[in-house]
Amino acid sequence: MAKNIDPSKHDLVPKHTLLSDKEKEELFARYRITFFDLPRIEKTDPAITHLNAKSGDVIKIIRKSKTAGEAVYYRGV
Repeated sequence: MAKNIDPSKHDLVPKHTLLSDKEKEELFARYRITFFDLPRIEKTDPAITHLNAKSGDVIKIIRKSKTAGEAVYYRGV
């Protein structure tokens, strides 16, 4: 019998956060990109299901890096 496991609590899953509309616009302006320039992540991805993301949202992913300490990535839902 499967238990409900929250993948976001696992040590190997990087931190995923949902950007607000203001943060999204700042991201697009800073890098001069549009939503369609971002790599995709499915809204059914186990790492973001707890965020209740919908199409058009942007997810910020913070990964641990041996060289930089932290590396930030963005994905469009």
